Amino acid sequence: MTNFTHVAGRVHADLASPDWWREAVIYQIYPKSWADSNGDGIGDLNGVRQNLPYLAELGVDAIWFSPFFVGPQTDGGYDVADYRDIDPMFGTLQDAEALIQEAHELGIKIIIDVVPNHTSVEHPFFKAAIATPPGSPEWERYHLVRGQGENGELPPNDWISIFSGPAWTQTNFEGKPTGYWYLHIFDAGQPDVNWDHPDIVDEFDKTLRFWFDRGVDGFRIDVAHGLVKSEGYPGGGEEKVLDENGEIVDIIPHPYWCQDGVHEIYRRWRAIANEYTPTRIFVGEIGEPTTARVAKYLRPDELHTGFNFGYLTAQWHADSVRKNVNETIEFNVPIGAPTTWVTDNHDTTRSVTRYGCDWPAHNWADSVDRDSKFSNHYVANDEEVALGRRRGRASMLQMLALPGSAYIYQGQELGLEEVRDIPAEKRQDPVYINSKGDIVGRDGDRVPMPWTRSGKSLGFGPEDGAEPWLPMPRRWSEVSVEAQLEDPDSMHSLTRTALLLRRQLPLLGSGQMRWRDDLVESANVLAFERFDETSVSSVVCVANYGDENVSVAALSVLIASQPDVSLHNGHVVIPPDTTVWLIL
Repeated sequence: MTNFTHVAGRVHADLASPDWWREAVIYQIYPKSWADSNGDGIGDLNGVRQNLPYLAELGVDAIWFSPFFVGPQTDGGYDVADYRDIDPMFGTLQDAEALIQEAHELGIKIIIDVVPNHTSVEHPFFKAAIATPPGSPEWERYHLVRGQGENGELPPNDWISIFSGPAWTQTNFEGKPTGYWYLHIFDAGQPDVNWDHPDIVDEFDKTLRFWFDRGVDGFRIDVAHGLVKSEGYPGGGEEKVLDENGEIVDIIPHPYWCQDGVHEIYRRWRAIANEYTPTRIFVGEIGEPTTARVAKYLRPDELHTGFNFGYLTAQWHADSVRKNVNETIEFNVPIGAPTTWVTDNHDTTRSVTRYGCDWPAHNWADSVDRDSKFSNHYVANDEEVALGRRRGRASMLQMLALPGSAYIYQGQELGLEEVRDIPAEKRQDPVYINSKGDIVGRDGDRVPMPWTRSGKSLGFGPEDGAEPWLPMPRRWSEVSVEAQLEDPDSMHSLTRTALLLRRQLPLLGSGQMRWRDDLVESANVLAFERFDETSVSSVVCVANYGDENVSVAALSVLIASQPDVSLHNGHVVIPPDTTVWLIL
């Protein structure tokens, strides 16, 4: 692996401030795919420790880790058997404690995942339940419901798993079907827990305090909107509420999502976080259908922040991005919650591929024609990847210029594309397995990081180690960390420079924002100004989503997503799919 030791000149947000999370740039690590220190083909905590200087050099303020807890890895770590220990494939609890300390010494905060909607079937609570007949006290920690039909041989209702197939699995006792079914909104190996049970409340109280006591700075909450189910388990799905003109004015979520009872859980959790100094924070994976509903989770006594899925799912069109920015600020500002911006994570098609193919973020619905561009088996061609990388650069600059906090997914700073040509026998996502290959799933955005130009695993693991757990494309040699560190015009260099400017100009994080439609008369261009009323300085971000050049009068160009953009005679010409930061 490439050795990173130089961190001189690092500039970061004031992480001692209790409000550090309001404008932080947070880097997501999928532990299996970051760096393999022991040669078993799987990334681990010591691999992260070895490469912490890389993140310090890049300039991020915090790391968010996908789960590294004990579990059978049915769903990439989101099936937890022990929330308060490290799975041996990733290392030990001592490794985690050392990682937290070493990151803090570099000025980097640590956020870890918590998975409160479901456990693994290997969790002691579930193992105790299946060892007893239905109706026993052990089953009350989960959702156990009598099935339909004379002997309960049919599922209790029509709920469908997110991972394909029914959301119910019938239990057996002493080798015979019981007629009772347990709920699993995801895989059958991930039974949903019953948050009305005091043992569940206590389990997660202990988990929060366990990790806060070890210096963890916050939690990302998996499926934050899903913990409470509608009473009586009614059938049916999401419903749209229309006005007299047929316009959607509200959306009533599915009965297993977005129930009001979740808010009491987060008020309890916020009280626990408030016991600690410095500030501990929560960020929710909130799958509410409207921005207004998401805002309810971000009230001052609940979660600190929530992922902005409207921004993530917006396609490469100026109007859809602008609509989300306006809605997010409209609903967040009145409750004092910072905005968050994200375009990539471990569950979505990488933005380079989405932007190059004009795909939606969640491309899980298979096309009948597998050669169709909109089939999730389609592999982007070289021209589409090149276009996606150009737009990915522009998107990165726009995101980092918006007010609030931002998230970068591992490899996004390299411009990695989705890997669609993974052989069927190598795929591991339960989405792919449960759909019998009809839905390609998420393996393609979880392929390990390329660190070096050469080597069996491009530096992901030792040269004499095992093959990476997912195959890596050799074409990534030229977009590896090593290759990009040598190129001042690379995506990595662009990201690093933008992060440095963001720290040197605090108004980019904490300042106010206003649209500057007066600068360019085009519906395909987004122009906004970041300013601080206490000073005379301001920065204008202009993103050209159109297919023609646009010209803007400016004093200087701070940074541009394309290296050939420059100032001439007091004007800067901005090509298509390009973003610039300007001083007017």
